[in-house]
Amino acid sequence: MLEKLQIIKQRFDEVSDLIIQPDIMTDQKRYIALNKEYKDLRVLVKKREEYKTLLDNLAEAEEMISDKSDPELVEMAKMQYDEAKTRIPKLEDEIKFLLIPRDPEDSKNAVVELRAGTGGDEASIFAGDLFKMYSKYCESKGWKVDVVDFSEGTNGGFKEIQFEVNGEDVYGTLKFEAGVHRVQRVPQTETQGRVHTSAATVMVFPEAEEFDVEINPKDVRIDFFCSSGPGGQSVNTTYSAVRLTHVPTGLVAQCQDQKSQHKNKEKAFKVLRSRLYEIELAKRNEADSAKRGSMVSSGDRSAKIRTYNYSQGRVTDHRIGLTLYDLSNIVNGDIQKIIDELQLAENTQKLKAGDDVM
Repeated sequence: MLEKLQIIKQRFDEVSDLIIQPDIMTDQKRYIALNKEYKDLRVLVKKREEYKTLLDNLAEAEEMISDKSDPELVEMAKMQYDEAKTRIPKLEDEIKFLLIPRDPEDSKNAVVELRAGTGGDEASIFAGDLFKMYSKYCESKGWKVDVVDFSEGTNGGFKEIQFEVNGEDVYGTLKFEAGVHRVQRVPQTETQGRVHTSAATVMVFPEAEEFDVEINPKDVRIDFFCSSGPGGQSVNTTYSAVRLTHVPTGLVAQCQDQKSQHKNKEKAFKVLRSRLYEIELAKRNEADSAKRGSMVSSGDRSAKIRTYNYSQGRVTDHRIGLTLYDLSNIVNGDIQKIIDELQLAENTQKLKAGDDVM
């Protein structure tokens, strides 16, 4: 393991030198990529230092114990030995997980779409509940949520809502939420107290930079229209909303959240780029998933991934068979424990795949 970590230390030193070179700093794409690599490598370099210290402590303790000339020192050495022996295997596991190659998309911001599925008005209300859940979760992470477009439900919630999330490692965290979410509860509109099952689809795209996707302006039809929903008189009576249609693929992106037509156009292009980028990623991920049989983040939008059962107060993630009886906290944004388990399951799967190859 030390040999692998030494190679990483050499690369870290190399990247440290590169990011201060003037020609690198003027190349935005390369500078961003190297900065990200620097941050990731720095974590491993710190673990390497801790690992080396523990190995040195272990060797020193063994030497002192074998000497036996000073009983008091031997006793201290035994404590040092036990501490190193306990910590080293755990640290090695941590390092193994950190050595798993990361998806370069994980560090990107994300565009999230929630769509009401089966269940009529209750599905729209549930999509609204999911939006509140994600908003609170993002707030707890210090991430910024910015609504791009929405269509309100008849009795509350949203038929569809689209929002950007900006922060650190957003896509790598939220990608586990993609799929069909089901809710089992007595709807507000139910008069006889019967439990209904409704659903909403969550889609998560990595936000594409301009250099990730090149869009030919000739391929895009731009339409302007009046915004709907809340926003005040100026929003609802001026042609500030923007709809973009990418003619070759038929993809549509629109934004009506801002008062400025220019800002809405900018946001809509950002979403369009992300959707086009996601098509390419989906092809790649499908091939990767087929290779390793990944069930955690396959990105299959039709897969029922999670059920929220209100009568039992439970949430079940079907991909890893995780059930938590903590529904009230989870729907209030406390979803980190679920994401942690999903990340652990995927990393274990990747680690096993790597061991099989070796």
